[in-house]
Amino acid sequence: MDSFSALIRTASHEQHVEAETSTFMSDLVGGRLGVAAYARYTEQLWFVYEALEAASGHLAADAVAGPFIRPELLRLPALERDLAHLRGPGWRSGLSALPATRAYADRIRECAERWPGGYVAHHYTRYLGDLSGGQIIRDRAERTWGFARKGDGVRFYVFEEIPNPAAFKRDYRERLDGVADDELEQQRIVAECKKAFALNTAVFRALGEEFPLTA
Repeated sequence: MDSFSALIRTASHEQHVEAETSTFMSDLVGGRLGVAAYARYTEQLWFVYEALEAASGHLAADAVAGPFIRPELLRLPALERDLAHLRGPGWRSGLSALPATRAYADRIRECAERWPGGYVAHHYTRYLGDLSGGQIIRDRAERTWGFARKGDGVRFYVFEEIPNPAAFKRDYRERLDGVADDELEQQRIVAECKKAFALNTAVFRALGEEFPLTA
């Protein structure tokens, strides 16, 4: 029988690929969009991670979500440093969330308040993605827009307190395997992972409409 972490990875694979290969993300990683698109994307990430990390305090002692609240994962300070670099010291006054981003952040908050298992689904899809595919975005940003290697502008993707990402991800998946032994709850969490990817894809779609490539 497959482990729960393997079940999640397999069941959400299609939605994961759809998110990664969205037009906006393909154009961004392909170097076909300007730094303004990258900055706008970074701005949307701030709203998502604010929702995730605002809940970390009261969920730290939760039996289900608590094992995933790891200080070395926290991204808001790095995001804020990146936004100051991208937008200037007054970046907060210009922050604006796309409707799709608001829907994404609202769903995270809803899960954080009412359903720790659902919060774990969103935590998993974001942070493990950052540790993996996010490094492709960092590399492209450094090469395309001249950011210093792992410096301001790409610090969101730099996990300085995780020296061995592969080992960290193995440990994370072992924690996932201990989340739920009830099959119905596992199915609910898998469904929420799929929803998380769909919400993320909706943000990419909205960004693609805001930054279409000119023919």
